Amino acid sequence: MPKVILLYTSMSGNTEEMAGIIEKSINSHGIKVDKFQIDLDDFSATDLIDYEAILFGTYTWGDGDIPYEAEEFYDDLEEIDLSGKVVALFGSCDSMYPNYGGAIETFSNRFKERGAAVVLYHLKVELTPEQEDVQRCQSFAEAFIEEISIKSKS
Repeated sequence: MPKVILLYTSMSGNTEEMAGIIEKSINSHGIKVDKFQIDLDDFSATDLIDYEAILFGTYTWGDGDIPYEAEEFYDDLEEIDLSGKVVALFGSCDSMYPNYGGAIETFSNRFKERGAAVVLYHLKVELTPEQEDVQRCQSFAEAFIEEISIKSKS
């Protein structure tokens, strides 16, 4: 099974909660996940080279902006070749803004620019995950496991 990292940024705790649900779901299949919070844990963008599968979560600041604490990480991604990596993105969003979950899209584009295969539909949750969102997070994790299982067989 590929080496999996779950990397996220969270301000209010919503994306962190999603990350925890996804991690628990993947762990329940016997797959180890290394989890890091950007700007809090000791992690740099170059560390992504050590992983085959990347789960990336972010909230969106204002009208589609990436969080300030993720700006340096975003810039650092520009220097890294992520060819062969499988990436799926998730995050909490706020429909009060017209660019719903814009930071997720911005990071998705950066991962693609760097050669990664972005898989699955981006999982966007309105603010705090409700019970139906917990199930969506679990389904997202299941689908990611399928994606990386297919990748590891090829």
